[in-house]
Amino acid sequence: MRDFLPEDVRRRRHVIGVIADVYQCYGFEPLETPSVENLETLQGKYGEEGDRLIFKILKRGEGAETGQADLALRYDLTVPLARVVAEYRAKLPKFFKRYQVQPVWRADRPQKGRFREFYQCDVDAIGSKSMVVEAELLAAAADVFLRLGFKDFQIVVNHRKLLNAVLTHAGIPAELHGPALVAMDKVDKIGVDGVKKEFAERGLAPESADRLAGLLGTMTRQTLGDYGETLNDEGKTAIRELGELFALADCTSAGPHVVLDSYLARGLSYYTGAIFEIRVPDLAGSMGGGGRYDNLIGMFLGEDVPACGISLGLERILVVMGERNMFPPSLVASPADVMVVQWFAQRTDLYLALATELRAAGLRVELYPEAPAEDNQKGAIVKQFQYAQARGIPFAAVIGKPELEAGTVSVRTLATRQDEQRPRADVAAYLKTLISG
Repeated sequence: MRDFLPEDVRRRRHVIGVIADVYQCYGFEPLETPSVENLETLQGKYGEEGDRLIFKILKRGEGAETGQADLALRYDLTVPLARVVAEYRAKLPKFFKRYQVQPVWRADRPQKGRFREFYQCDVDAIGSKSMVVEAELLAAAADVFLRLGFKDFQIVVNHRKLLNAVLTHAGIPAELHGPALVAMDKVDKIGVDGVKKEFAERGLAPESADRLAGLLGTMTRQTLGDYGETLNDEGKTAIRELGELFALADCTSAGPHVVLDSYLARGLSYYTGAIFEIRVPDLAGSMGGGGRYDNLIGMFLGEDVPACGISLGLERILVVMGERNMFPPSLVASPADVMVVQWFAQRTDLYLALATELRAAGLRVELYPEAPAEDNQKGAIVKQFQYAQARGIPFAAVIGKPELEAGTVSVRTLATRQDEQRPRADVAAYLKTLISG
């Protein structure tokens, strides 16, 4: 859990702004939910490994001495969404499309791009089983990364039903499907040999593990159709849906970036259909991920509601963009467009009024807070210019004795030390022309 200094906040707001703009272009509406949920709302939705990472909140007041928990910090934004849909179903449109950008908490081991408090940027579509939903989610994610300046990202896709069918075909008992999926989901971190080793540690017979690895190792987007006669009906359904998704994605900005990853499992247990992750070469782990979860809302509502979503990891996006120097220069620049210099010792009212006028015109203005002492006016004014330069503020607005008599303002370009006299009524417009270039 971290503090964010001003430059960090500007970068975060920039990325969040791009994400929100793209999501809104696809017709998604904003939603916010509380940081705290009932513990029973969260437990049993993420699988055994996920449940261990929930930050629990001990009971307060009576019963606090028992050490029991009844509330928890939210683990993700998907389960709270499912609760909201179940609670407000009658008020929501038939096809509810929402985006949500809020922090979540996990009692995880911090590492590069992985923190205990972090923001998720979720976009979900509720109410339709059409593969158009998946295609548009992938397109929205692709548009976000393209607009942020990424060119080398991949959207890797798989299907939970395909994985179930492959596991069954490899002779792995149903009770070991969960542990096998958890191991497979680590392939990008530990490699295929590491996954085989985990298979053995989780009780999979060596021959089943080898058969499974052999099947997964030969599946690609191009060869997927060859397995239609090999797998069970669940596998055939997955192959058909993936084929449709690939065809639809090719009509969008996501098309050139979509590939099949037969090892992709996504560790969360609520996925029921297509699953996906977004990856870049220089980051271990994903930049985002999601999938279809048609049964999750039914845990709260009592009837299944089709749902699909994708979540972008803000922290990892920021890490990679920072390492690649991808942020616009303006984000690291100044906190203000102009600084109003205090020239006279006893006329703070004059400079406060000028700052107010410039702010009303839409400029970002910093007023130097301390008026110069009468016995060191020149030195104090030099220090004000130095302060503005150190802060990265490009311009200074000065009203000294000549300007006060003439009704003008002197605008200094601090990088060149050039001064330009302008009527006070025109100074805001003049500054805007300087700022715009």
